[in-house]
Amino acid sequence: MTQTTVLFDSGTHKFYFLGWEEKEEEIVQTNQYLIVDGNEAVLLDPGGAHVFPRVLANVSEIVDPSKVTYIFYTHQDPDVTSGIILWLSIAENSKVYISNLWVRFLPHFGVFDQRRIVPIPDHGDTIRFRSGNVLEIIPSHYLHSTGNFTLYDPTARILFSGDIGTCVFPAGRRYRETEDFESHVKNMELFHKRYMTSNVACRKWVDIVSKKQIEQIAPQHGAVMKGNCVQKFFQWLRELKCGIDLIDQFYGK
Repeated sequence: MTQTTVLFDSGTHKFYFLGWEEKEEEIVQTNQYLIVDGNEAVLLDPGGAHVFPRVLANVSEIVDPSKVTYIFYTHQDPDVTSGIILWLSIAENSKVYISNLWVRFLPHFGVFDQRRIVPIPDHGDTIRFRSGNVLEIIPSHYLHSTGNFTLYDPTARILFSGDIGTCVFPAGRRYRETEDFESHVKNMELFHKRYMTSNVACRKWVDIVSKKQIEQIAPQHGAVMKGNCVQKFFQWLRELKCGIDLIDQFYGK
């Protein structure tokens, strides 16, 4: 297992990239992140039941899981949410932020008591720490999921982008971060063309996030993008034809 990496540290506010298994398995590779602000902590897309023991171990090295204040889910997919019932048990004092559209499906994950669930409205929301620091929950609907959100940390200047910015590594060639967009984009293109709904949706999201001060993009799959890679990614996504733009390709002739 690789070590947890600190992406930002001001002393009182920290943004962690939790480690992953060195062994490549026949499952979708996922990234998990933890934000610690004073005595509070936010866990981002903690993942499915399969990775729960590893993510719990990584979180426990940083904070007592019972001190996790919030859990944020970008969308509903099983690689993101299937461990939710486990996390609700371990992070017993946390509230869970997830799209209002997906709350009604939570009983299918075993979540019947929804008193700790915070439905995110379509226009987004904020998470405010006791320190006064804020996390912005930004709409990114139809970028992979109908009710989808990304999360911006203006203190760390890191955008947690969920499935936007995903790359699929060639076998044996994983890397955790990159500033080489021209090389990196080759591992992103096929995923985005198929899993993002349309160029209209891409442009809508890029118009919002490109106005933020962002130094790192942290996706749920693949590598963290830093430096010039950030703006190059936004420029690329703004022009990308994907999803229903390419529907004839997917249906065939």
